[in-house]
Amino acid sequence: MIRIGKLIWSRFSHQLLRPKRLAIFEACLIGLVSGLAALLLAQGVGWLGGWRQQATHLIPAYIALPLIGALGGFLSGFIVDRLAPAASGSGMSEVKAVLANVPMPLNLRIALVKLVSATLILAAGIPLGREGPTVQIGAALASQLSRWFPTSPDHRRQILAAGAGAGLAAAFNAPIAGVLFVVEELLQDVSGITLGTAILASFIGSVVARISGSHNLDLDLHLVVFNTSFSAAEIPFYLLLGILAGGLGVLFNRSILTSLTLYRRFFRVSLPWRIGFAGLITGIALAALPDIFRDNAGLKELLLTGNADWQLVAIVFCIHFFLIVVTYGSGAPGGLLIPSMVLGAALGYLVGVAEHQVLGLSLATTYARVGMAAFFCAVARTPITAVILVFEMTTDFNLVLPLMIVSVTSYLIAELLDEGSLYDRLLAFKGIHLTKETSAQDPWTDLTALNVMQPKVETLSSLIRLEEALQAFSVSSHRTFPVVESGKLVGIVTQKDIANFSARGLNGENLVSELMTPEPVRINPEDTLAYVLHLLDRHNLHSLPVVEGRRLVGIITRSDIIRVEAAYLNNENLAQPKVERARIVHQTKSPETGQGRILVPLSNPKTSLTLLEMAVAIARDRNYEIECLQVIVVPRHEALAETPVKTAECQKLLKQATRLCQAWQVPIHTQILVAHDLSSAILETIEERHIDLVFMGWKGSTKTPGRVFSRVVDTMIRQAICEVVLVKLTDRAIFERWLVPMAGGPNAQQAVRLLPGLISMSKTAQVRLFHVYDASEERQADRADFEPTEEILKVAAEFLKPQVNASILTTSVCADSVSAAVLSYAKQDGSDVIILGASREGLLQQMKQGNIPALISRQSNCNVILVRAF
Repeated sequence: MIRIGKLIWSRFSHQLLRPKRLAIFEACLIGLVSGLAALLLAQGVGWLGGWRQQATHLIPAYIALPLIGALGGFLSGFIVDRLAPAASGSGMSEVKAVLANVPMPLNLRIALVKLVSATLILAAGIPLGREGPTVQIGAALASQLSRWFPTSPDHRRQILAAGAGAGLAAAFNAPIAGVLFVVEELLQDVSGITLGTAILASFIGSVVARISGSHNLDLDLHLVVFNTSFSAAEIPFYLLLGILAGGLGVLFNRSILTSLTLYRRFFRVSLPWRIGFAGLITGIALAALPDIFRDNAGLKELLLTGNADWQLVAIVFCIHFFLIVVTYGSGAPGGLLIPSMVLGAALGYLVGVAEHQVLGLSLATTYARVGMAAFFCAVARTPITAVILVFEMTTDFNLVLPLMIVSVTSYLIAELLDEGSLYDRLLAFKGIHLTKETSAQDPWTDLTALNVMQPKVETLSSLIRLEEALQAFSVSSHRTFPVVESGKLVGIVTQKDIANFSARGLNGENLVSELMTPEPVRINPEDTLAYVLHLLDRHNLHSLPVVEGRRLVGIITRSDIIRVEAAYLNNENLAQPKVERARIVHQTKSPETGQGRILVPLSNPKTSLTLLEMAVAIARDRNYEIECLQVIVVPRHEALAETPVKTAECQKLLKQATRLCQAWQVPIHTQILVAHDLSSAILETIEERHIDLVFMGWKGSTKTPGRVFSRVVDTMIRQAICEVVLVKLTDRAIFERWLVPMAGGPNAQQAVRLLPGLISMSKTAQVRLFHVYDASEERQADRADFEPTEEILKVAAEFLKPQVNASILTTSVCADSVSAAVLSYAKQDGSDVIILGASREGLLQQMKQGNIPALISRQSNCNVILVRAF
């Protein structure tokens, strides 16, 4: 029997979990739960609001109302602040952002906190609506359901939209308007499954609300029976109402944003105190108004019965406008649509009074009902929803044409004055900018190579030997290396190429340029991922270099494509994580007349000018420009745009640098940046300013475990996409006797190329080219394929002699330890400077093992210059 039951359940669950059937089941469940949540909210507000009314009969209103308002606001804010800060505000904009695939919290905790906090705040008399909370509660419950029953991202968005629609339908008892609001404002999707789930959930939510007797938002109050009519002579007045509603709706939206800004800037207290203050202000205002305004339906009842004079309505409009702006700006968990409709009713009532005095064709109450749609449309920018919503609430066919006139007019005027709905503006206020395509984002067509590429690329120089390239592949996880010359892409080398180079008649002494594939397939940063995927598949490639012109700016691998697909399926951020970029607080520029740029980060005033003199000497020799940089580092929890910094000392140092460059007639640009991380700021500057060489100082040692030089210097060696020169300066700023250890590698050759500029700083310079070899190397000297050490030194000497006014000496010694030999000879020779290069591929690993550059820099008393070629 149990086995039969399991079999039946298995077949039933299999049938149920089919996509469309599951969607129908979930829509019914969400509509039911959202309707019950809206019912609880309405009953809770009604019960607590009634208690507040009774309290005014026991305690003077001028004491009871402010006290209850402040206490209710404080308790509501306390609950939100401690349990779910995302539950503050209306919630409508947050739901819209989540439906547009913006990662924001939306779960069961938020639904429960929103329900309790909104009940407290609305019962305290704050003039906000419950439609915003019901929409967020419905969407949050749907989101939680989608976590319990995981589905595809598209299906999850449809279920969230159904929950939001059910919440709105339950609040207004208007199922069609709930569906249209989802389609027109939130999801902007009219696919069959979306409409089906939204209609079903909205219908059930509205039925639950109507069966329970929760009608307090209906406009058919049965208080009076008026026959509405429409005449062509009234069209100018309806147009006037639409124009006024459009203009005042824009003013309302801007006032809400201004209130949020003012609270953030000048009222820097916790959320409970802010909402408590708003409740206090509301209580004082309600105590000063007639008794009819002390419940949330008071103004609506007054307007729809037509018993108010226009002066009172005008005063109440202004007071309500002010209270809504003040309370919402505090972060109170309440909606804005119902308050905007109440304002629209008051505005329509005033226009109706004017029409009745002039034409006497319609009652002011008719214009009050039409005005609600006009103001709603100006705030939410949903003309179709506005028409249907008021029609469903009034069930009056005679209002359809007036509703259409005022809604369209209001919408056009509002869009003319200020584009975008209130919810778009609220999201923009939080730094979230949605486009029309965001809600249906397709990573293959919407994202570009720039969004997904890896900007830090491991490359090979076309001038290194195949043996060195083989070492690079052996220590790297990459299967492809772009080949560059001066930062420009000239080819590509794959792991397969390196493994089989002997089959092509090449050996380890051949250059990479002889093996690489020239003019490889490449893409531009603006190319879409669909095009990237097409090229990867068509050419059966593992990766594609990204170039601007011919300059290499990044690389995209198949792993990046898989990451994007996984993020899309999990509704996560598809692009590379973005960090706050450094902010420029001071900048000067000179005419860009050089052939390249040298970046000189300055930090230590004692060594900065000497460091800059050396950089200027190289700039003069190469016809480069100087880019001086100072970075002010602030804690990561502080926003860069809002953190005050003092730049007086920095500007003083930059002015000294400017005078020095002007004296040498070298163009100089200066920058002062505020950043969270020094190395990131330098790397950003290298990329943005197209730097060719970084010339920076370092202490020569570090106490940080796992670091070779320092955190910043190690990062530059690993990631800088240009030549790097590191300088350790001693107290003896003398640059007469130069010792240049050489082993024939590209970095040592680059060090030799720097000497003509550096030696120009001294008048009587002596350069000693120094080579250390061991006994095994000496035994190989008789082999025909062995390149004598003297040949390496001879080539370097011939390069230097015509370019420098200095004596060039060469020395070769046999020793077991290269670093010990260099240190010993430097001391014996009285060298002032040791300039050396290091192997590119294993540089940092060699540092950790105590290899040549680290030992020399730590143990030598000379000035040490370390060169890492690009």
